[in-house]
Amino acid sequence: MAQAQFGMIGLGVMGENLALNVEEHGFSVAVWNLEGDWVDRFVNDHRGKKITGTKTFEDFTRALERPRRIMMMIPAGSPVDQTIEKISPFLEPGDVLIDGGNSFFKDTQERTKRLEAKGIHFVGSGVSGGEEGARFGPSLMPGGSDQSWQAIKPVFEAIAAKSDSGSCVTHVGPDGAGHYVKMVHNGIEYGDMELIAEAYEMLRRGLGANADELAAIFDDWNRGPLESFLIEITAHIFRVKDPKSGAPLVDKVLDKAGQKGTGKWTAQVALDLAVPVPTIAAAIDARVLSSMKEERVTASKVLRGPDASARVDDHKQFVADVHDALYASKICSYAQGMSLIQAGSREWKWNVNMREMARIWKAGCIIRARFLDSIMRAYERRPDLPNLLLDDDFAQRVTSSQAAWRRTASFAQMHGISIPAMSSSLAYLDAYRTAELPQNLTQAQRDDFGAHTYQRNDEGPDAPFVHSDWAHL
Repeated sequence: MAQAQFGMIGLGVMGENLALNVEEHGFSVAVWNLEGDWVDRFVNDHRGKKITGTKTFEDFTRALERPRRIMMMIPAGSPVDQTIEKISPFLEPGDVLIDGGNSFFKDTQERTKRLEAKGIHFVGSGVSGGEEGARFGPSLMPGGSDQSWQAIKPVFEAIAAKSDSGSCVTHVGPDGAGHYVKMVHNGIEYGDMELIAEAYEMLRRGLGANADELAAIFDDWNRGPLESFLIEITAHIFRVKDPKSGAPLVDKVLDKAGQKGTGKWTAQVALDLAVPVPTIAAAIDARVLSSMKEERVTASKVLRGPDASARVDDHKQFVADVHDALYASKICSYAQGMSLIQAGSREWKWNVNMREMARIWKAGCIIRARFLDSIMRAYERRPDLPNLLLDDDFAQRVTSSQAAWRRTASFAQMHGISIPAMSSSLAYLDAYRTAELPQNLTQAQRDDFGAHTYQRNDEGPDAPFVHSDWAHL
């Protein structure tokens, strides 16, 4: 019997769909799952396909041609380490083991170092697009050695989503680079989703828009610069009816949002690398606050907001303002995320190609959007661009949106509507574009109470650090 060309460990939703995707692109697949009956079901459900079911790691590795290309689609954390420990005795130098889950990139760095010492290549690959992406074309972000990339490249390029800019996969960089980029991708996704939720809140509370009206607005937005997967599904969500009551199903969903950790990692790493990501951090805080449902219900009965009821005279202008506020905030969110990728690339010497990151997100992934094309062009114009806001095109877009953005933020403040991510994006812009910030006072305070020193602003950028005895001057 001919050996399989690719191996899949884990037959959950993602693993199963990726295995079918690989097989349909001309590669025979061997599969293994912790629960053996899942293997039997999968093989039986797909008779006639080039799929080999196995029950032990010895049989699984024996069923694969060398060098073996094996992908794990299993929960992050200890299950990955346990699987590596169990399968390692059956692997040989030159084999490639791929972790396609949302593992923390520093874990991937450690695993890479451990396995590469044995001659086994380890790849940490971001996989975005959910169930549908896995089945019909995800965005893939593999990190690992050049040799491992050459081994998996034919398979990954075949199964990845396709855009007008090519296959949505690239070699991100060494060791943990792929999982790092996927982590930041998910942080940007958090920001995107929160910004959309805030636009929804503005339209719902500011205009009193119902689900049908909201669907029409988001449909219209999806035909312009905001065109994206998330805007598209949002319009659809507003049209779905609850089978029980006939009311919009979204109105029956409890307002408690969950999270799986990658957004939190993004904020933590940003703090470690001293990269401001206030929009992403606000989105994380918003989810945490939403989870405090019972406490919020109590607070709503105790704490009063503005007495003025929301009243909009020009509905068309209001919708246009919220659109522009969402668009400009989104630019700031992506600018923060891309800056964080660059900082990680510098810190760990990954040499990540920023233009390629925008390119591989154009299809297949959750944050796919029309304006990723513009991000690509920005990095083509200047590969070392430190911040998207410094690109002439994006600077113009943000500048032209400012009046609408500020009207939206002002309306929200006056009427007690919480828009933390939009407000954080605006504050980020205002701080970034300000040559002199009030932190001269902060540093003076630090020097006064803790002798933390400061630099004089009249002695040049390389001025020495000095201390003053503030109490006796």
